[in-house]
Amino acid sequence: MKIAQFKVEEWMNKYEASAKYDLTSTCISPLSINELPFEDSIFQKKLTYGDIEGSLRLKNAIKNLYTNQEENNITVTHGAIGANQLVFLSLLEKGDEVVSIVPTYQQHYSIPESLGCNVKLYFLKEENNWLPDIEELNKIITPKTKLLCLNNPNNPTGSVIPNNMLFEIVKIAEKNNIWILSDEVYRGLNLYGSPYSESIADIYEKGISVGSMSKTYSLPGLRVGWIAGRVDLINEINHQRQYNTISISILDDYFSAIALENKEIIEKRNFEILRNGEKVLRNWLAKQNQFSCILPKGGTTVLVKYNFNISSKEFCKNLQKATGAALLPGETMEMEGFVRLGYCSDNLEIALDKISDYTNKQYHIS
Repeated sequence: MKIAQFKVEEWMNKYEASAKYDLTSTCISPLSINELPFEDSIFQKKLTYGDIEGSLRLKNAIKNLYTNQEENNITVTHGAIGANQLVFLSLLEKGDEVVSIVPTYQQHYSIPESLGCNVKLYFLKEENNWLPDIEELNKIITPKTKLLCLNNPNNPTGSVIPNNMLFEIVKIAEKNNIWILSDEVYRGLNLYGSPYSESIADIYEKGISVGSMSKTYSLPGLRVGWIAGRVDLINEINHQRQYNTISISILDDYFSAIALENKEIIEKRNFEILRNGEKVLRNWLAKQNQFSCILPKGGTTVLVKYNFNISSKEFCKNLQKATGAALLPGETMEMEGFVRLGYCSDNLEIALDKISDYTNKQYHIS
């Protein structure tokens, strides 16, 4: 099976480690094991395969993130990246039509393309605050469509689909009898209103929710994700899952359960970082005439437009070489003329000042 180069991940692999100020990161400062209230008995735990589809303890903790899900509606995966792949492999066949809302994580369109699906991209627009136009979406989705892919809150734009708009999208899906895959790895990080948007699995029978420990709960090193959805689909996914997962690590399972059982503490800590980062970003943008953006409503990233004539890849390469500050080129997410900025990164204020100094001198902006 041939598949397109994963542009975001290949860029990160090449440039992230050498960055002095890493604004490519999509995670809120990761927690250490010592910050989790683990029991000493973990050191006596036998390192077996553990529960194949995730322990009941972990599934119960995940279940509590939803309003209409039970343990048999959930399966545990190797990160959200494993969850998304399992959904595509279980649901799609050659010739199926898939609509993907972009910009988004490249999995959402490149894996369906590799399976021989007919993929239609629906691009969000800056003038719509990076939110779908319901009328346009209604036109691109047809009874031939099998799956709609969306990311809410959105990476890279930081937009959050309001619940009333989410219900409108569900109406379109119901009319055409299609599945919706909602990548909800940033769910719980809304800056306004309730931190948690409605989950697609809770409001739509054919809704598939993907979650992760990486973003909202600051534990990317555990590599734990999950899928919540209809029982028959979860059963099919579990058949597919045997071929590429078997089980997650028994330690990852344990620490994920501990974290979710104490999620209020993590959420409080992370919201302080999130809100402070948004404030720093807002203040920085107010002083800029070379950068602009729609301020984020949730998640940990924002899509920033620049007004000088250079490709996003060349700009990011030159910037990092000169200042040590790393940004992600918009080209890697099909959004040339923009860069993605992670505003929950360590040393954010220092990094933004470095970027301003560089661009003011390089592009003669006063």
